[in-house]
Amino acid sequence: MSPPVLPAPVDGAPAARQGAVAVAGEAAVSALPAVAGPPRESDPRVGVAQGRVGAAPGAVVALDLGGTKIAAALVGVDGQILARCTRPTPATAGPEAVLDALADVTRSVAAGHGSTPVAVGVAAAGVIDPVTGTVTSATDSLRDWAGTALGPGLADRCGLPVACDNDVRAAAGPELDALGSPGASLLFAAIGTGVGGAVAVDGRMLHGAAGIAGHLGHLPSPEAAGLPCTCGSAGHLEAIASGPAITAHYERLAGRRTDRLQTVARLAERGDESALRAITVGAAAAGRALGGLANVLGPDRVVVSGGVPRIGALYWDTLTAACTAELMPPLRHLRPEPPRFGHDAAVVGATALTRVLPLHLPGARPGPRPPSRSHR
Repeated sequence: MSPPVLPAPVDGAPAARQGAVAVAGEAAVSALPAVAGPPRESDPRVGVAQGRVGAAPGAVVALDLGGTKIAAALVGVDGQILARCTRPTPATAGPEAVLDALADVTRSVAAGHGSTPVAVGVAAAGVIDPVTGTVTSATDSLRDWAGTALGPGLADRCGLPVACDNDVRAAAGPELDALGSPGASLLFAAIGTGVGGAVAVDGRMLHGAAGIAGHLGHLPSPEAAGLPCTCGSAGHLEAIASGPAITAHYERLAGRRTDRLQTVARLAERGDESALRAITVGAAAAGRALGGLANVLGPDRVVVSGGVPRIGALYWDTLTAACTAELMPPLRHLRPEPPRFGHDAAVVGATALTRVLPLHLPGARPGPRPPSRSHR
């Protein structure tokens, strides 16, 4: 089978943006009128394809961008994964290198199967505004990542429409769909290297101003009082409940260094008091935050994902007890649950982004953000 021919990148991308260009797999953008000549600020078709949500049927490249690796999958119309590809994230090389790597892995995974994709969905680290396609805030896990025009920049490089969102919110999308009700509500937490989350109310995933909705790790937490947070503030949940935070708490209590969270978990199993306290304080802080948020949002399901909840029953049982203790009577049936989807959650979610979020087109300049709205 001959390899697919992806559209050529826009000449000069990303340094100079040009007028909208044709895209291979023309059906993917057939509903959009062409913009003749250079785009104008007054033209509503500048930047995001205004009103154009969802690619036409066809294979989609799904990308999961993290601080250490990029996982890519070519997903068929029926949802089957046709091909996979991974490569290290050039996290310290700057945003241009990351965008180049995303485009490269997009081409590689498509070539590996011989299919021409119609769109790309990206589940990325950082606070992502899916309407403008911009990274509005980020930690230092990706150097200079904040401010990157992720959607437009990748569209220019790979010549395909691109939809993008935060990785945790993308992973939460399939969980919301699995509830099977158009009016379902979901509270989704991801506790690992950091603490992220996503919120869906009455069947709609919330994005909020600048795409910041759902960042649970930056709730104030009494247990974290005075502790620096990765966002530059102090006293946030992430500073006491994330994996590195639990490890650091153990080191403060024990007065000695340790290599990783799993070591702390093993010490707790042997009855080490410092390890037991570090884990239970972090788990209880997360559980109380989730219980309080459940009272605010009224979810049908509370999902807790990530590597930290998998360290053992001590963490999970403590989180569950702290969460349920906060619940108001109508919600006392709720219990935190693990995700239904496994390691492919972000890839499945990234695929869905191309159907439910605005598409960023090759050659289009980022435009102003329309009034805030939710999608799904």
